[in-house]
Amino acid sequence: MDNMRSVALVGQPNVGKSRLFNSLARRRIAIVHDQPGVTRDVNAVEVGGSYMLMDTGGIGLITNDDQTELMEAIEEQVFFAIQAAGVILFVVDGKEGCNALDEMIAEKLRKFGKRPVLVVNKIDSAEHADRRFAFSHLGFEEMLPVSAEHGRGIERLREVIDDRLGPLPPKVDTESLERVKICFAGRPNVGKSSLCNALLESDRMIVSETPGTTRDSVELDLDYQRSPEEVWGFRLVDTAGVRKRGKVGSPVEYFSAIRSERAVESTDVAFLVLDAREGVTRQDKLLAGKMLSAGRSLSVLVNKWDVALEQFSREPLSGYEDEHDFRRKFAKAVRRELFFMPDSEIHFVSALKKYALEKILETARRLDRSQSKALPTAQVNRLIGELTERHPPPHVKGKRFKIYYAVQVSNRPFLIRLFCNRAGNLDERYQRFLETGFLSEFKLKGCPVRFQLVGKPARRDRFFTPQKKILRQAHAARPPKRRTR
Repeated sequence: MDNMRSVALVGQPNVGKSRLFNSLARRRIAIVHDQPGVTRDVNAVEVGGSYMLMDTGGIGLITNDDQTELMEAIEEQVFFAIQAAGVILFVVDGKEGCNALDEMIAEKLRKFGKRPVLVVNKIDSAEHADRRFAFSHLGFEEMLPVSAEHGRGIERLREVIDDRLGPLPPKVDTESLERVKICFAGRPNVGKSSLCNALLESDRMIVSETPGTTRDSVELDLDYQRSPEEVWGFRLVDTAGVRKRGKVGSPVEYFSAIRSERAVESTDVAFLVLDAREGVTRQDKLLAGKMLSAGRSLSVLVNKWDVALEQFSREPLSGYEDEHDFRRKFAKAVRRELFFMPDSEIHFVSALKKYALEKILETARRLDRSQSKALPTAQVNRLIGELTERHPPPHVKGKRFKIYYAVQVSNRPFLIRLFCNRAGNLDERYQRFLETGFLSEFKLKGCPVRFQLVGKPARRDRFFTPQKKILRQAHAARPPKRRTR
């Protein structure tokens, strides 16, 4: 969508920008909390096919910690949104009145040459409408009293936005471009936002050394010109870093973790991002398990590989012949720790140096296509026969387990229904053996395969068919025959 059809919400922290964002979008997207500074990235959503609405971090956030670098990064994103947007909604707090920070922000907006709409929020009733006049001296031509919490004045604000934007331009056909939704998930500070920035070739998302910078899941479209004739469409999802449950320090972080899990569930392809300096941690294992439980195809990105490359350019690490030997042994260690992965690919990348980033897009496209495959029933049954002959399944409750027939019933994830002699739980290791066979045979590397067991009906159910039941009931309902002498 054209940048000029973008609307940005700006203002100091805790004036209700995120609540107003949700009201205008008509759905709950941004995290709303009384704690200042909850929004840090530029959160964006398309509204009614008409314009892109952007929620920004608060300008002038004051914290007790030393987070100057983070604050500067947040404000850079705000000013990026201001430059990109066609309409600026300058949100102020009607309850608190005008203060020095509001005046400072107003001055900055004038320097950008924009004509902001002054939105005086928290005017929750008609009796409070006069509170907007406390901001008259800021000199903005349009000043609208609203209550994002109660919906007051929102329709009038929508009208003003439409007037400022003007009529929609003729549509360009970009709808036909199918987009693969990619999700980057991992622990805090492994470089998820940096990877998104590098792929987008912009500083659209906040990148900071302070762990836990991203709070909301942010989605952005990417068109990748594979060749002059071919364009690949993607939607990138950067999620909040997932901490251990015991280390979630506030309701905001708790809801961020829930949003991250939902983002993984709604994506097409998930990438688990690791830090090359730390390897696989216990939290990485738990997160990988959740990603597979959600049925997502999975690939692993070892980020910050530039550190290893720089080390070998100076002096090889002890115990390794060269960088390739180190890479091979590192990948082997990752596979050993994440043994439950569906033979997922491991890519060594660097967001900082933009190293091997094209592998991410190639892998995402391949995995998305693999997930859509229809597996021929005859080939599925032939494979099951070969696998069970090569390695017979274990006994279940003292009886030999047999598979009579198999069929694919769904994909994303692949679900194979096995008709067998017993519906008891099949050994997890044997299911993994079957999965490995499917991944190899059908070239489904990285795509989880699940099995659903359907046992034979009990003996009386097998032979007592509905037709026989009807006949018996009919026979029982007949009047008894009279004996004739």
